[in-house]
Amino acid sequence: MGLTRPTVGRRPRRRARRRPPTPTSGSERTAPVEPARWASPGVQAGGAISLAFVLDTLLAEPPHRIHPVALFGRLVAPIDRERRFPRIVGALASACLPLAAAGVAAGAVVAADRCSASLARTRLSMPPARGRSGTLGALVAGGLLFSTTSRRMLIDTAHGVIVASETDLPRARRDLRSLAGRDSTALSPGEIRSAAVESAGENLADGLIAPLLAFSLLAPRSLPAAAGAATWTKAVNTMDSMLGYRSKPTGWAPARLDDLAMWMPARLSALLLALTAGDPMALGAASKWAGAPPSPNSGWPMATLAAIAGVRLEKSGVYALNPSAALPTTDDADRAVTLVSRAGVLASLLSVVALAFVELVGRHSRSKSQQRSASSEPRWPAWS
Repeated sequence: MGLTRPTVGRRPRRRARRRPPTPTSGSERTAPVEPARWASPGVQAGGAISLAFVLDTLLAEPPHRIHPVALFGRLVAPIDRERRFPRIVGALASACLPLAAAGVAAGAVVAADRCSASLARTRLSMPPARGRSGTLGALVAGGLLFSTTSRRMLIDTAHGVIVASETDLPRARRDLRSLAGRDSTALSPGEIRSAAVESAGENLADGLIAPLLAFSLLAPRSLPAAAGAATWTKAVNTMDSMLGYRSKPTGWAPARLDDLAMWMPARLSALLLALTAGDPMALGAASKWAGAPPSPNSGWPMATLAAIAGVRLEKSGVYALNPSAALPTTDDADRAVTLVSRAGVLASLLSVVALAFVELVGRHSRSKSQQRSASSEPRWPAWS
């Protein structure tokens, strides 16, 4: 029978606990996972603008039945009636309807963004960083920007009117109604071409530069806000085009709001036209005639086109820009409208470049901030 060691009074052996290594700096302990660079606000916004440009080039316009601007126009139409207090009704509509449209647009991007966040949590086990939109949100924002801007449709329609002014005058007068809100029944071919060029210049500011500028200014901070801003701008301009006439009492507030919203885009459009033509001196000449039209804004792009093309742009009995020149020929008008198209392309390109620059500056600033934060934190001693 073997002997065993007594266990009375014996203390059990305890395993030493190994402490996990502690990082040498606080920044390493709390450093978040860096999101993909393609998910950054600047890249997403640049992608949205590029998508809008491609869609505009390929499709020109969304189908009319589902076009957001057409749907908004149906909401505005009932306001154009006899009212007891027309100015108050117009002011309330101007304050509420564009904001409602902007809220719907921003909400659509937010909803798409949440879908992207759900996919990110499923696939990557982490939500995207705050302030960043997912791919689906950027696609929706690009689609909304496409619906609020117009370049190809404007240019195609203007070119069609110019050609028809030589070959089919009744058709030119009929098609001009989609560009200019003036009586075209008695216009001469030269006056029709003048109206087409004027409308191309004015709509460059209202239909492209204004929504694009609003989108680009807010995109580095929030893609939903950028989509909402572009939609708000387009809604304001749509209300002005439908109601902003002296013969319509409800149109006073929409017209004044449009004057305010389009002040900067109109002048930027004139600058873009001068840069595209390589003729910055045209701005000096344009400044002499820009105040001739009743609108405080539309005269700038129109007068710049008149100076660059060396033609007279005239609305009989209302204004004449570059009055000493002749009305545009077919070639003059075609060159002016082509210049408008190129200025629109330049605007989209500059927007993408500006967003890329802002993104690079932001990354550099964040990198410097992280380095300063890491160097200022005390280092933790490693466990022995």
